Amino acid sequence: MTLAKPLPHDAAFQHVSGTARYVDDIPTPASTLHLAFGLSPVAKGEIKSLNLTAVRNVKGVHLVLEAKDLPFTNDVSPSAHDEPLLADKLLHYAGQPIFLVIAESHLIARKAAKMAEFEIVEGVPILSIKQALSSDSRFESGPRVYSKGAPDSALATATHRLDGSLNLGGQEHFYLEGQAALALPGEHGDMVIHASTQHPTEIQHKVAEALNIAQHAVKVEVRRMGGGFGGKESQGNALAVACAIAAMQTGLPCKMRYDRDDDFIITGKRHDCQIDYEVGFDQHGRIQALKFTHYFRCGWAQDLSLPVADRAMLHADNAYDLPHVRITSHRLKTNTQSATAFRGFGGPQGMIGIERVMDHISHFLRLDPTAVRLKNYYPDMSEINEAPATTPYNMPVTDFILGEMTQSILSSSSYSARKASVAKWNAENSTLKRGIALSPVKFGISFTLTHLNQAGALIQIYADGSVLINHGGTEMGQGLFQKVAQVASRALGVTQSMIRASATDTSKVPNTSATAASSGSDLNGMAVQVACKVLKQRISAHVSKQQGCPEDLILFSENMVTGPNFKLPWLEVIKSAYENRISLSATGFYKTPSIEWDRIKGQGRPFLYFAYGVSVTEVVIDVLSGENRILRCDILHDCGNSLNPALDIGQVEGGFVQGAGWLTTEELVWDDSGHLKTHAPSTYKIPACSDRPEVFNVSLWNAPNSENTIYRSKAVGEPPLMHGISAFLAISNAVSACGSNYPHLQAPATAEEIFFAIKRAKGIPHEF
Repeated sequence: MTLAKPLPHDAAFQHVSGTARYVDDIPTPASTLHLAFGLSPVAKGEIKSLNLTAVRNVKGVHLVLEAKDLPFTNDVSPSAHDEPLLADKLLHYAGQPIFLVIAESHLIARKAAKMAEFEIVEGVPILSIKQALSSDSRFESGPRVYSKGAPDSALATATHRLDGSLNLGGQEHFYLEGQAALALPGEHGDMVIHASTQHPTEIQHKVAEALNIAQHAVKVEVRRMGGGFGGKESQGNALAVACAIAAMQTGLPCKMRYDRDDDFIITGKRHDCQIDYEVGFDQHGRIQALKFTHYFRCGWAQDLSLPVADRAMLHADNAYDLPHVRITSHRLKTNTQSATAFRGFGGPQGMIGIERVMDHISHFLRLDPTAVRLKNYYPDMSEINEAPATTPYNMPVTDFILGEMTQSILSSSSYSARKASVAKWNAENSTLKRGIALSPVKFGISFTLTHLNQAGALIQIYADGSVLINHGGTEMGQGLFQKVAQVASRALGVTQSMIRASATDTSKVPNTSATAASSGSDLNGMAVQVACKVLKQRISAHVSKQQGCPEDLILFSENMVTGPNFKLPWLEVIKSAYENRISLSATGFYKTPSIEWDRIKGQGRPFLYFAYGVSVTEVVIDVLSGENRILRCDILHDCGNSLNPALDIGQVEGGFVQGAGWLTTEELVWDDSGHLKTHAPSTYKIPACSDRPEVFNVSLWNAPNSENTIYRSKAVGEPPLMHGISAFLAISNAVSACGSNYPHLQAPATAEEIFFAIKRAKGIPHEF
């Protein structure tokens, strides 16, 4: 039916016309109250006294709550129960919520929250990686280590050796719709929550815990988000819990949304980090031994830092077969916002580390970086004769296809000719220098916390033949609802006009996982397919009895149910099934097979499969100002049998731009007292339309997934972001044309950093 067709997003018209309804657009009763947090003015300290008299006296303020006023559990952490909703004496970062204002309007609440009088004994905050290491301020008792082979002895005997360090900045999610929640109190203490969240079940858990009620008494509904990117996996807990508590205490609907500044200041970002490396290699660039040390700045609370840092380790190999490797990871606790999930979930940080190593080796040997990369690739699946190569965590790589993909894009992008053209340009021009780079992507698909790899669905067929789908995935603009509807269309053999995916609802499908880890289509698509199969079996049994036809000869297609001697309209069959009391409602459940992972030992199979891609990007830099422009980008990306090529290409394009933004323009800056200074669009630069490549060629690799996924498709949410690494590498290549020394470009490659890297390339000392 509609599967694999490039259909538009299910809400495309609503998006472009401005009629799509988000949390802040939901009509609310006139009695609805609005909430705002009072925030910590210091990064570290202890509250000696807190005078909220002026706050309470503001006209329109109904209630002000401190930590001592909370009814039950003062916790919104997704993991370690170390993240109170409201600070209780100790302050851990500038922007931490201390009290909650409940007022008649959003504006009144925000203005009142600024009127508190504090007496705070300020402490010395731990802000940097260096400070955290010297204070041994960390999560977990020490570093996590994954290793393979004998890296120390192999490094000692390597033909050549290099070392280096790469600093990677964080990244603000900058979703178009900010964090928002609405709580509607019901009978018997029940609570309905509308939230902009990727994880409705997490919201349900935290609200039930905070109110001391059963989870079945909390219903969380999510129709759509205006972007998430990981920032709405755990960061929405605070708003939903605050609204629920206020609604319980006042008996009135309560709503909360962050202004953009507050969103920046309160919520977590992508983890910034430092990656140190020591590498040994032969004269051809083949890596003989490699040691990585990751230093992740996690912020004040654990949040999701452990699995994020784990995934960085799991992607430290990227596309390369490393015989002897050790990856050491430090998860450091600092007095900054609690870093959280972000598209790629640590994978981009791990991946760019090995790509820097490949570039450094290439520069040292004066070899083409692409040739060095190809020399280190895992063997293609077609080349595996005996035991496959294994990752640093000893997972066999049996589905590698990047060798063939790379040769394809080298040809389609005219890489060799353009590389020669770039060299000629650089020889003739002193002010503008060009650079070109290729980078591959090998990204593991599955949650690394094994029990999260499950999904449920509810399919209901009504007497008029229409089909309603409920599943545990959330729609954040990526087109999940459209893809799942296409799956149901094919599974039931009805046109998509008969099918509708309804809002995600914890009262319909329980115990769901976050829409994260690129799992939305993989998990929920399979669950929907299972439910459809159950319904088809019931309908087939009914038709078989009526028509005297074996069930296995009955087919569903094009709104018809057919057999050897009959052809019945779908509507007629459904009407008959209903009248004969056949159940037309079914649930489906799916759990990812074949995965097993021990994060402590760093051993097992954490991923069902890998998604692949390769990109070639060309840039130009101005050596006088450090400014850069992306001139062209060619991407070949592996989506398996694409469920919807139009949506998938959109994901690839957006992922590249977001990844390039992280590595070029987006810079988070804290001052020496721990205050975030880049907390608005005026000071934090996300890519604009003019920052996209002038020439942007995206193609999908046409080959089915070797694993049994939904119609042999592959995940596409996170992997494309790593294509942005090729933009960073291309800038480094352009900088290398300015001098003979390796430039050690750091990220983000802002104009200032490019200018300093040019100095390093010329041999002018400059620290990074």
